Amino acid sequence: MGGVFKPYPTGTIALREVGLRDGLQLTKSYPSTAAKRDWIAQEYAAGLRHFEVGSFLPPSRTPQFADVRDVIDAVNSHPQAHGVALALNERGATDALATEVQEITVVISASAAHNEANVRRSQEQSLHEIANVVRLRDESDRDPIINVGIAMAFGCSISGDVAEDDVMRLVDQCMGAGADMVGLADTVGYAGPRQIERLCKRMASRFGDAPYVMHLHDTRGLGLANASAALDAGCRVFDASLAGLGGCPFAPGATGNIVLEDLIFLAETKGFATGIDLNTVVKARAILQEEMPDEALHGAIAQSGVPRTSGWRA
Repeated sequence: MGGVFKPYPTGTIALREVGLRDGLQLTKSYPSTAAKRDWIAQEYAAGLRHFEVGSFLPPSRTPQFADVRDVIDAVNSHPQAHGVALALNERGATDALATEVQEITVVISASAAHNEANVRRSQEQSLHEIANVVRLRDESDRDPIINVGIAMAFGCSISGDVAEDDVMRLVDQCMGAGADMVGLADTVGYAGPRQIERLCKRMASRFGDAPYVMHLHDTRGLGLANASAALDAGCRVFDASLAGLGGCPFAPGATGNIVLEDLIFLAETKGFATGIDLNTVVKARAILQEEMPDEALHGAIAQSGVPRTSGWRA
């Protein structure tokens, strides 16, 4: 677990741009490789350091990620930038390990029904797959972080309630399989602030200051309220996407990720120094407007502007 503290230092907040991967998985159009490079460069100049860059899947199925190796190189061209890629199986992990990506995300669902629908495996098979990905990493000459994203951690669109005890048990099983860290995902936007707070406190009780990722959706308008609750309960690593791009093909009704610009604003108003220039991030939306003109873009800050007063930073 020690390796996770370099990109995610204790006492700091890390906001991860997932628009380049999660944000593009359902869109009808997607940016060119050159535009993705500009997207990364502009946000890096603004102060962002963490980027989910794509998936290692067959280009015939996911042409928007055919350039994932080039995008990894684009992230690595910036000092201290940290690139993350999704690998759904051993083949994807093998491909990822052939690159310089610094973190590999593997997915398992807290809902057995969703796990079958999403990756066509039982939870037990997925845990075995996680152990195999860790083994491949350990046998290679690379040492990327292995992060397990736990989907449907706050409720499932197929099976309904997901018990918090079951989520924590799955967290322990993932760590037992060799994962370096985990992420908790409100895949379909079912969570409320009190539920978020309870699970975050259990994570803190179990793992102390060790980082874990909170992946929130704004499906029912509580994305930022849930982020605020998670911050209050000690979580310090969050996924978000520029203009709120994103969704899930196996989660009916799941709209976008929480809006990166609005999350930056929230964190700063609560006294967390993000090191990110909000106005510069807002300007990066122009890339999406030009490259993806038919896609809906979201965000209160983009619509209403950054306050002209200084007092909004706590």
